[in-house]
Amino acid sequence: MEAIWKQASKLRDQVARQQQAVLKQFYGSDNVFTDETEVKQHQRLEKLYISTRAAKHFQRDIVRGVEGYIVTGSKQVEIGNKLSDDSQKYGAENTCTSGNTLSKAALAHGRARSLMEKERNNLLKALGTQVAEPLRAMVMGAPLEDARHLAQRYDRMRQEAEAQAIEVSKRQNKVRESVGNGELITKLEAAEHKLQELKSNMSVLGKEAVAAMSAVEAQQQRLTLQRLIAMVESERAYHQRVLQILDQLEGEMVSERQRIEASPNLPNENVMQPPPSYEEVNGMFGSPRVDELNESIEYFLAEAIQSYRAESEVELALSAGDIVVVRKLSNNGWAEGECKGKAGWFPHAYIEKRDRVLASKVAHIF
Repeated sequence: MEAIWKQASKLRDQVARQQQAVLKQFYGSDNVFTDETEVKQHQRLEKLYISTRAAKHFQRDIVRGVEGYIVTGSKQVEIGNKLSDDSQKYGAENTCTSGNTLSKAALAHGRARSLMEKERNNLLKALGTQVAEPLRAMVMGAPLEDARHLAQRYDRMRQEAEAQAIEVSKRQNKVRESVGNGELITKLEAAEHKLQELKSNMSVLGKEAVAAMSAVEAQQQRLTLQRLIAMVESERAYHQRVLQILDQLEGEMVSERQRIEASPNLPNENVMQPPPSYEEVNGMFGSPRVDELNESIEYFLAEAIQSYRAESEVELALSAGDIVVVRKLSNNGWAEGECKGKAGWFPHAYIEKRDRVLASKVAHIF
């Protein structure tokens, strides 16, 4: 409709100029409606109309873009919260027997992810309230429609004034052809009076329309720029907070990794050969592996430096700080000994030899 209105306005201007030229040629009149001030005012209104229309379309595009971003962002928040819950669940229910490093990392990741999704949700709310809603209100608001209504009223009055100017020119020619005709003179005077009224009203209305459209244009430019700045500031603040969260998370994970890498290398229970059975050690089956597995040593006392969880009936469970009587060592990483009245095998990397042991601890060995 706007394009049709603009095209129709151009066609009316062209037709009016052609009519004026024809009338001036045939009737010799100089009273045809050719006010330069009015022409400039009309051109000013056309430019304002085009400018405000383009700004309105841009505002509408921003609103649509922000609304789409909010929809997709809300889905991302939902997915991120699910990932956060899964990470924290694994960290809390960790069943790993060789350490809790991964569970700590999972808990930290889950907490950080939850914080990041809260920040994303705050960003989406800010974009909705600070960007989309104000621009939508202006696109649908009364000031723009009122200003356009004034411009359309001015355009209709301008057409009426152009037609009246042509009527005056015709009557002036008739009066010149019929000298002394009182009736024609009266009609000419009435037509000229009406034209003057139209010009006066059109001038006032045109000024009002220009003022209203100019005010709307300035408001569009100012408000749209403010909302764009608000959108950029909100996104910038969001990314800064997320970066802080990620920096802290990375620091925690890297610190944990460095702690593990700096700790003594303990045997991997998943790749170690199983401990020899008592039958093999005692030679009950005459196994050829006995000489390879068993090393004759003197008994010695040792202290468990890390807890060990027995996984079979031939293994001995240890707690950090336990004192063990070591009786045998094998060349595949296992040791056999007695602690707290029980005997069995355990990785000898979990113990350290002690030359002296407190008497209170020795009492708990047997």
